Amino acid sequence: MGSALIAFASAFALVLAVELPDKTLVATLILTTRYRALPVFIGVSAAFAVQCVIAAAFGGVLTLLPDQVVAAVVAVLFALGAFLLLREGFAKQDDEVADAEEATPSVSFWRAALTSFGVLFAAEWGDASQIATAGLSARYAEPVWVGLGAWVALVLVAGIAVLVGRKIAAKIKPHLIQRVAGVVFAGFALFATYEAIFG
Repeated sequence: MGSALIAFASAFALVLAVELPDKTLVATLILTTRYRALPVFIGVSAAFAVQCVIAAAFGGVLTLLPDQVVAAVVAVLFALGAFLLLREGFAKQDDEVADAEEATPSVSFWRAALTSFGVLFAAEWGDASQIATAGLSARYAEPVWVGLGAWVALVLVAGIAVLVGRKIAAKIKPHLIQRVAGVVFAGFALFATYEAIFG
């Protein structure tokens, strides 16, 4: 039981440290400004659960992939995310406040949850937390406890983003957040491209 608790604590601490400043928090924050908090939280938590199961189950397999291949895939994902965020962030903003007030309630619970699931599920592929979870799973040979520790850390990050997102949404227009996040994602894409070429 001692090694299981060490595996859980190690995964929790590492994933929490990696994800707090990561795109996961930004993506969840943006989703929370677009949809109601509960379906976003449920959707992203479910996506994290699936990703943690995949990472823990395959353990060392993901860590055997060449670093440059992983970096190239991550660069493409970030670039796509940046494009989508910036396109929406600079879209026509007529009656933005009215749109924000009317759009959120008209989206069904399940649509918001499934959208949130899809966004975070795609964003987590090749992410540092997924690779860390796989590596720790291989190291400790405790995939269940490593996966659980990583998932709890990711859910905590999502909870923080949801709480902050609701407060920010009331004061800052979603288009501004999307523009900032798009620039951040573009920066991540450039960094991942550099790693893919020179790493």
